[in-house]
Amino acid sequence: MRNSETSWGWTSIVLHWLSALAVIGLFALGWWMVDLDYYSEWYREAPHLHKSIGILLALTTLLRLLWRFKKPRPETLGKPWEVNLSHFTHVLMYILLLAIFTSGYLISTADSRGIDVFNWFTVPGLGEWIENQEDLAGEVHEWLAWSLIGLVVLHALAAIKHHVIDKDNTLTRMLKP
Repeated sequence: MRNSETSWGWTSIVLHWLSALAVIGLFALGWWMVDLDYYSEWYREAPHLHKSIGILLALTTLLRLLWRFKKPRPETLGKPWEVNLSHFTHVLMYILLLAIFTSGYLISTADSRGIDVFNWFTVPGLGEWIENQEDLAGEVHEWLAWSLIGLVVLHALAAIKHHVIDKDNTLTRMLKP
Protein backbone atom coordinates (compact mmCIF):
# COMPACT_ATOMS: atom_id res chain seq x y z
CA MET A 1 0.00 0.00 0.00
CA ARG A 2 2.79 2.42 0.89
CA ASN A 3 5.63 3.88 -1.12
CA SER A 4 9.18 2.76 -0.58
CA GLU A 5 12.49 4.26 -1.66
CA THR A 6 12.41 2.11 -4.80
CA SER A 7 8.72 1.80 -5.73
CA TRP A 8 5.35 3.49 -5.55
CA GLY A 9 2.74 1.83 -3.35
CA TRP A 10 -0.78 0.90 -4.43
CA THR A 11 -2.23 4.05 -2.85
CA SER A 12 -0.03 6.34 -4.96
CA ILE A 13 -0.57 4.26 -8.08
CA VAL A 14 -4.36 4.23 -7.77
CA LEU A 15 -4.52 7.96 -6.97
CA HIS A 16 -2.22 8.73 -9.94
CA TRP A 17 -4.28 6.80 -12.48
CA LEU A 18 -7.64 7.98 -11.12
CA SER A 19 -6.36 11.54 -11.38
CA ALA A 20 -5.02 10.97 -14.89
CA LEU A 21 -8.36 9.55 -16.08
CA ALA A 22 -10.27 12.40 -14.43
CA VAL A 23 -8.03 15.11 -15.92
CA ILE A 24 -8.24 13.70 -19.43
CA GLY A 25 -11.97 12.99 -19.10
CA LEU A 26 -12.72 16.46 -17.70
CA PHE A 27 -10.73 18.10 -20.48
CA ALA A 28 -12.61 16.13 -23.14
CA LEU A 29 -15.98 16.75 -21.47
CA GLY A 30 -15.26 20.47 -21.07
CA TRP A 31 -14.16 20.80 -24.69
CA TRP A 32 -17.31 19.03 -25.88
CA MET A 33 -19.84 20.69 -23.60
CA VAL A 34 -19.01 24.30 -24.43
CA ASP A 35 -20.64 23.84 -27.83
CA LEU A 36 -23.90 22.38 -26.50
CA ASP A 37 -26.99 24.44 -27.17
CA TYR A 38 -29.97 24.95 -24.90
CA TYR A 39 -31.97 22.24 -26.69
CA SER A 40 -29.36 19.50 -26.25
CA GLU A 41 -30.34 16.79 -23.77
CA TRP A 42 -26.81 17.15 -22.31
CA TYR A 43 -27.05 20.94 -21.79
CA ARG A 44 -27.61 20.56 -18.03
CA GLU A 45 -26.18 17.08 -17.45
CA ALA A 46 -22.68 17.66 -18.93
CA PRO A 47 -21.88 20.66 -16.69
CA HIS A 48 -23.24 18.77 -13.67
CA LEU A 49 -20.90 15.83 -14.45
CA HIS A 50 -17.98 18.20 -15.11
CA LYS A 51 -18.46 20.04 -11.81
CA SER A 52 -19.06 16.88 -9.77
CA ILE A 53 -16.02 15.06 -11.13
CA GLY A 54 -14.00 18.27 -10.80
CA ILE A 55 -14.84 18.59 -7.09
CA LEU A 56 -13.98 14.91 -6.52
CA LEU A 57 -10.69 15.41 -8.38
CA ALA A 58 -9.96 18.45 -6.18
CA LEU A 59 -10.47 16.32 -3.07
CA THR A 60 -8.35 13.53 -4.58
CA THR A 61 -5.60 16.03 -5.42
CA LEU A 62 -5.55 17.30 -1.83
CA LEU A 63 -5.32 13.69 -0.65
CA ARG A 64 -2.48 13.04 -3.11
CA LEU A 65 -0.58 16.08 -1.87
CA LEU A 66 -0.98 15.00 1.76
CA TRP A 67 0.13 11.46 0.88
CA ARG A 68 3.06 12.78 -1.17
CA PHE A 69 4.42 14.89 1.68
CA LYS A 70 3.79 12.28 4.37
CA LYS A 71 5.18 9.17 2.69
CA PRO A 72 8.59 8.47 1.14
CA ARG A 73 8.88 8.71 -2.64
CA PRO A 74 11.03 6.57 -4.90
CA GLU A 75 14.09 8.26 -6.32
CA THR A 76 13.43 9.99 -9.65
CA LEU A 77 15.38 8.26 -12.41
CA GLY A 78 17.29 10.03 -15.16
CA LYS A 79 19.99 12.57 -15.78
CA PRO A 80 20.15 15.54 -13.37
CA TRP A 81 18.42 17.88 -15.85
CA GLU A 82 15.63 15.30 -16.35
CA VAL A 83 15.16 14.95 -12.60
CA ASN A 84 14.97 18.75 -12.21
CA LEU A 85 12.55 19.07 -15.14
CA SER A 86 10.43 16.24 -13.72
CA HIS A 87 10.17 17.92 -10.32
CA PHE A 88 9.36 21.29 -11.92
CA THR A 89 6.71 19.72 -14.16
CA HIS A 90 5.05 17.92 -11.24
CA VAL A 91 4.95 21.10 -9.14
CA LEU A 92 3.54 23.03 -12.10
CA MET A 93 0.86 20.37 -12.72
CA TYR A 94 -0.26 20.62 -9.09
CA ILE A 95 -0.31 24.43 -9.26
CA LEU A 96 -2.34 24.30 -12.47
CA LEU A 97 -4.78 21.81 -10.95
CA LEU A 98 -5.33 24.00 -7.90
CA ALA A 99 -5.79 27.08 -10.11
CA ILE A 100 -8.23 25.18 -12.36
CA PHE A 101 -10.25 24.09 -9.33
CA THR A 102 -10.35 27.68 -8.08
CA SER A 103 -11.37 29.14 -11.44
CA GLY A 104 -14.00 26.43 -11.91
CA TYR A 105 -15.39 27.21 -8.48
CA LEU A 106 -15.52 30.93 -9.34
CA ILE A 107 -17.37 30.19 -12.59
CA SER A 108 -19.90 27.89 -10.95
CA THR A 109 -20.67 29.94 -7.86
CA ALA A 110 -20.75 33.46 -9.29
CA ASP A 111 -24.55 33.35 -8.99
CA SER A 112 -24.26 32.38 -5.27
CA ARG A 113 -25.52 28.83 -5.88
CA GLY A 114 -23.50 25.95 -4.49
CA ILE A 115 -22.05 23.11 -6.52
CA ASP A 116 -24.08 19.92 -6.16
CA VAL A 117 -21.80 16.87 -6.33
CA PHE A 118 -23.80 13.90 -7.65
CA ASN A 119 -26.56 14.67 -5.09
CA TRP A 120 -24.16 13.48 -2.37
CA PHE A 121 -23.25 16.89 -0.95
CA THR A 122 -23.13 20.55 -1.96
CA VAL A 123 -20.12 22.83 -1.93
CA PRO A 124 -21.47 26.23 -0.87
CA GLY A 125 -21.22 29.18 -3.23
CA LEU A 126 -19.79 32.51 -2.13
CA GLY A 127 -21.24 34.63 -4.92
CA GLU A 128 -19.64 37.13 -7.24
CA TRP A 129 -16.46 38.71 -5.86
CA ILE A 130 -15.54 40.71 -8.96
CA GLU A 131 -17.55 42.14 -11.80
CA ASN A 132 -17.96 39.71 -14.70
CA GLN A 133 -16.44 36.94 -12.54
CA GLU A 134 -18.03 34.06 -14.44
CA ASP A 135 -16.64 35.15 -17.82
CA LEU A 136 -13.17 36.09 -16.54
CA ALA A 137 -12.83 32.87 -14.55
CA GLY A 138 -14.08 30.93 -17.57
CA GLU A 139 -11.36 32.39 -19.79
CA VAL A 140 -8.70 31.61 -17.17
CA HIS A 141 -10.14 28.12 -16.65
CA GLU A 142 -9.85 27.34 -20.36
CA TRP A 143 -6.24 28.55 -20.67
CA LEU A 144 -5.20 26.68 -17.55
CA ALA A 145 -6.88 23.49 -18.82
CA TRP A 146 -5.02 23.70 -22.14
CA SER A 147 -1.75 24.31 -20.26
CA LEU A 148 -2.38 21.33 -17.99
CA ILE A 149 -3.23 18.99 -20.85
CA GLY A 150 -0.01 20.08 -22.59
CA LEU A 151 1.97 19.14 -19.47
CA VAL A 152 0.08 15.85 -19.20
CA VAL A 153 1.12 14.99 -22.75
CA LEU A 154 4.74 15.95 -21.96
CA HIS A 155 4.58 13.85 -18.78
CA ALA A 156 3.27 10.81 -20.69
CA LEU A 157 5.86 11.20 -23.45
CA ALA A 158 8.65 11.43 -20.85
CA ALA A 159 7.44 8.21 -19.20
CA ILE A 160 7.36 6.46 -22.59
CA LYS A 161 10.84 7.81 -23.42
CA HIS A 162 12.17 6.39 -20.15
CA HIS A 163 10.58 3.03 -20.92
CA VAL A 164 11.49 2.71 -24.62
CA ILE A 165 14.78 4.61 -24.97
CA ASP A 166 16.34 4.64 -21.51
CA LYS A 167 14.94 1.19 -20.67
CA ASP A 168 14.57 2.08 -17.01
CA ASN A 169 11.57 1.31 -14.80
CA THR A 170 10.13 4.82 -14.46
CA LEU A 171 6.90 3.77 -16.18
CA THR A 172 6.59 0.27 -14.75
CA ARG A 173 6.95 1.62 -11.19
CA MET A 174 3.66 3.50 -11.73
CA LEU A 175 1.95 0.34 -13.00
CA LYS A 176 2.80 -2.05 -10.17
CA PRO A 177 4.54 -1.74 -6.81
